[in-house]
Amino acid sequence: MRAMGFIFARGGSKGVPGKNIKLLAGKPLIAYAIEVALACRRLETIIVSTDDEAIADVARRYGAETPFMRPAHLASDTAPEWLAWQHAVQEVEKARGGFDIFVSLPATSPFRNVSDVERCIGALEADPQADAVISVKEAERNPYFNMVRLDDSGYAQRAMDAGGKIVRRQDVPPIYDVTTVAYAARASYVLGAQRLLEGKVRTVLVPAERALDIDTPYDFMVAECIARSRAT
Repeated sequence: MRAMGFIFARGGSKGVPGKNIKLLAGKPLIAYAIEVALACRRLETIIVSTDDEAIADVARRYGAETPFMRPAHLASDTAPEWLAWQHAVQEVEKARGGFDIFVSLPATSPFRNVSDVERCIGALEADPQADAVISVKEAERNPYFNMVRLDDSGYAQRAMDAGGKIVRRQDVPPIYDVTTVAYAARASYVLGAQRLLEGKVRTVLVPAERALDIDTPYDFMVAECIARSRAT
């Protein structure tokens, strides 16, 4: 089956300006995703979808392709990334013909490894009924036990009420955080669906140490510490 890798990296990041090419331990953030993708034998190529020429230049320098630029209306703060996924699949199919598996490797997850990506692809291939596979990690907090919401009077209540049946952490049903390590989906599903979780979605569990997602300056500081400790 033909599997294509994609990195979606728009230029208008506000939480961390210039995030996608900001240096992390001396290397542009996007380079970490590109290097893993290039090392993954299952991926035919790795394509960066961006609206920013500086990002495109860095992507090419590290070995990715930029055969098209993302239209501005698909790179705004309010544009769903799903639409950028659809645009990328359409562009690739026009130029290279149809392919089977779409793989998204967000630049914001620098500590993934090749096996994480390959397990997502493998899980999709192993289940003909599945439309997509997402990477997850065990959640640190559970809405049935140690997460709260405020009621109409401003008092704390459990976020999800199990009717008093859950009194110990060990009794809670497992809850997972979706990570940005990897997403694998059938290309036909990306084109036909309106959102990722619309269909039948499998999961691949990854450890927390490989699942950091950089969204804020604090996240970047944590990532810098991790990256530098790994380099020593």
